[in-house]
Amino acid sequence: MRIVDEIMTSAPPDLVYQVAADVERWPHILAHYRSVRMLERAASGGGIVEMSAWRPFKGFRWPTWWTSEMRLDPEKREVHYHHIIGVTNGMNVVWQIRAVGKGTHIKLVHEWEGPRWPVIGRPAAQLVILPIFVHGIAVLTLAGVSREAERLNA
Repeated sequence: MRIVDEIMTSAPPDLVYQVAADVERWPHILAHYRSVRMLERAASGGGIVEMSAWRPFKGFRWPTWWTSEMRLDPEKREVHYHHIIGVTNGMNVVWQIRAVGKGTHIKLVHEWEGPRWPVIGRPAAQLVILPIFVHGIAVLTLAGVSREAERLNA
């Protein structure tokens, strides 16, 4: 299963990449992020990262959390994650940041087979986890990263 979220921003791609890769700042610039903590830091700037965010709904917020292996690819301006702990264990995520005209196209791709729950795992992923939780958090994150990059570029 694959879910793709995209946004255009007027900020330059290198700056967008910097903001997207600096996940430890996310709780300060993204209201829906509760915490981000590097558990292990790789020399390349990635590592093992523990993240938690709120999935807002009308009238309440649902807490979510996961741990990922994070890998940075500055040449391609990509940030890769492989979820290793949490409901989304096994999910692969890539941020793709590309120059388009005078702006930047940000594409966020989530790929996952769903949780390994007998019978209900795949339907739960297709009907609830991916469209409601992953997509709901992703669009807020894309908008917030775009907004911060544009603010820094002003």
